[in-house]
Amino acid sequence: MTTVSIPAGWPATEQEARAVQDELRASVLLDEPGPPPGTGHVTGVDVAYDDERDVVVAAAVVLDAASLDVLAEATAVGRISFPYVPGLLAFREIPTVLAALDALPCAPGLVVCDGYGLAHPRRFGLASHLGVLTGLPTIGVAKNPFTFTYAEPAAARGSAAPLLAGDDEVGRALRTRAGVKPVFVSVGHRVSLDNACAHTLALAPEFRLPETTRRADALCRRALEEALREASQAIPGTPQETPQESATRH
Repeated sequence: MTTVSIPAGWPATEQEARAVQDELRASVLLDEPGPPPGTGHVTGVDVAYDDERDVVVAAAVVLDAASLDVLAEATAVGRISFPYVPGLLAFREIPTVLAALDALPCAPGLVVCDGYGLAHPRRFGLASHLGVLTGLPTIGVAKNPFTFTYAEPAAARGSAAPLLAGDDEVGRALRTRAGVKPVFVSVGHRVSLDNACAHTLALAPEFRLPETTRRADALCRRALEEALREASQAIPGTPQETPQESATRH
């Protein structure tokens, strides 16, 4: 597991973070289709926190896009680099996610974030932020629509409806399983929305969430437990506690 420090000059206030978003947003590329679904590598990234202990862990899991077999994985642990502010969550996650991606032994290909790209109040969620910083094609696949509206898509798998900010389509509500709540897909960087939805369907043959997200979520949770266990062992007499126990206690 790679250990990460908060980068020098990292934004410390909401005003500074929004200024960074405004600066980088102009670099998002929306006129590229992205890699064809089912080809090359596709990588899921996710994070897990323990705010009380000031620990964040990121995981990156590379899958073969055709078979969905795991090809490589990496994790990184660091201090939480920004307070919890809706719309600015990328600033809590980016340093450790970048370190996990850098630790991979192979090219990540398309990166799938458990979150948002253009479907963000400032049109610059984690997927867009990560894409601009790395140059990689990225998409966001979220579990809820954030502040945006949508009409319920038809019940069949593959049905979709626009995710709307007023009259603007910022993503799509996509049904990955028949009759099950949709996921919310948005472009991050260097991928079209049609292609982002096609990738999401290809990555979710059995479950609501894409395999990239499921695998990265499981890995970062295990890595957080390991990081907390190691931290407890480093301080004699400190009781060990799992993230689930901590969440229950709070």
